[in-house]
Amino acid sequence: MARSTRCAGREVVMESDTLNAEMSAKHLEQLLAAYADRPILLLWDRAPWHRGEKIREVLAATPRLEVWQFPVAAPDLNPQEHVWKAAREAVSHNHREAELAVLGKRFEAHLTSTTFVTTFLEHRGFYTVCPRSN
Repeated sequence: MARSTRCAGREVVMESDTLNAEMSAKHLEQLLAAYADRPILLLWDRAPWHRGEKIREVLAATPRLEVWQFPVAAPDLNPQEHVWKAAREAVSHNHREAELAVLGKRFEAHLTSTTFVTTFLEHRGFYTVCPRSN
């Protein structure tokens, strides 16, 4: 699954069997479509699937999309890490599931139905401004 935090801590989720640059480029296209009239600042870790020719092509073709990458080996700086932890605790801790596919669907449902705290940027002096949607 690829995820990007949206305004107010919501998640954009795209399911994929593999993690590679092509899948990440498709996820970027999904984000661009979701925010067709807005500039996007994407905070990304340095995973191998966040690099490559496909990613460079999307970024070169889309000046309203800017990517900032976290430093190498710094998961504590990545605000997405607390989302993974909260979702794992809610979905898999003290629960039993025989089917991996069912667990995956529960995980995705939790991501898309939960509003996560987004204080990471504010803690570092940045503030998110999310236009209201109709």
